[in-house]
Amino acid sequence: MSTNVEAGQQQIVRDCLEHTLFSWCKQGGLNPINAHRAEGVYIYDRDGKRYIDFSSQLMNVNIGHGHARVKEAVLRQMDELSYVYPGMATESRANLGRKLAGITPPNLAKTFFTLGGAEAVENSIKLARACTGRAKVISLYRSYHGGTYGAMSAGGDPRRFGMDSQPVPNHIHVENPYFYRCPWNSSTIEECGVNAANALERVVKFENPNNVAAILIEGENGSSGCIKYPPNYWKLVREICDKYGILLIDDEVMSGFGRTGKMFAVEHHGVQPDMMCIAKGLTAGYLPLGGLVVSADIARRFDEQALPLGLTYSAHAVCCAAALATIEVYEDEGLVENAARMGRYLEGRVESMKEKHPSIGDFRNTGLLGCFELVKNRETKEPTTPWNAAPDQMEPTNRMAARIRELGMFTFVRWNWIFVAPPLNITESQIDEGLDIISQAISIADEYCK
Repeated sequence: MSTNVEAGQQQIVRDCLEHTLFSWCKQGGLNPINAHRAEGVYIYDRDGKRYIDFSSQLMNVNIGHGHARVKEAVLRQMDELSYVYPGMATESRANLGRKLAGITPPNLAKTFFTLGGAEAVENSIKLARACTGRAKVISLYRSYHGGTYGAMSAGGDPRRFGMDSQPVPNHIHVENPYFYRCPWNSSTIEECGVNAANALERVVKFENPNNVAAILIEGENGSSGCIKYPPNYWKLVREICDKYGILLIDDEVMSGFGRTGKMFAVEHHGVQPDMMCIAKGLTAGYLPLGGLVVSADIARRFDEQALPLGLTYSAHAVCCAAALATIEVYEDEGLVENAARMGRYLEGRVESMKEKHPSIGDFRNTGLLGCFELVKNRETKEPTTPWNAAPDQMEPTNRMAARIRELGMFTFVRWNWIFVAPPLNITESQIDEGLDIISQAISIADEYCK
């Protein structure tokens, strides 16, 4: 590599560090990957090093990197028009709206388009309050719904602690049905689901059901540890909502669009929500787009009154074109079905890894949304790194993350969790490649077992 090329590469990193802010981290001491290009399940830096993408970046590049079909759809749309104000009709908006009405649960009818998942959640909360005349929203402690003020208040992720002195009011949290660490010491996962639902209903009563607008939960739990719902939980939550006239909001931002082996995670549970928040896999991250899909009953409320939602970039024509092409890729290339198949293969491989690594306490996975939970002792379940660990408690995690990067992988490593959520077009041999790297990293966690 020439000196000039190397200097140019270093300048890119310097300019990013000196003139931009990076999400969710202290800004000093960063060493970001200098990304150059991507194809399929791989990312390449400017030195030519290849990284297998085992978390679809932030669980959104579901169709893999560099798919020509999306690029071509974007270029065609930009040749025609790039932007009109959201009060106009466009062909890409019409086609995408009709498509979403056809693939989401049958009761969902219309979509309000946003630019991302957090905006979809924000608008779901606004709309739930407007429709019910109630104020409170109940969600789970171990959840993440986005980084805007309202979405962060709705989530229970500890990243909200930085603004806890002034959260958005009327957000209530309850315990997850987390069977591996069940708060009620349940003997079966079904019992954990019943206990969690009973606890939720008690909170509804304590908070006054007549002032609870919505219950907001992820279609399948994501960055809080991929905590699998008991098979009865979603239905029990639906029953609580119906009993008290509460709207049920399904956050499918991460779990939607094939990620769990179904088009939407709620399909695993046979439940129809009143609203669904979508983003991420909607365009596979190629362009920013989200949406709030609402039931026909909710949509009809605004036939004769103004919808209290609006965004400059709502239904952006180019983003809608990208989304429609992305959905066509899922369907034409069988990616939802492949996610289910590769998920089963992945789970089989992990079973053999458990025999090798005493630090694997639990592995939770649905389709291709999975997470290793690492412990120091399988009997006591003491985590290798504590939840929301302080910097001086992060040594095992930091070592594992560094090893994963060194070995040529990008994935989400958080506390005692290593996430497995590759693009849905992944093959068995690529899963083997990725799990071999993760196995070498988990050997570090094994050192802390006692």
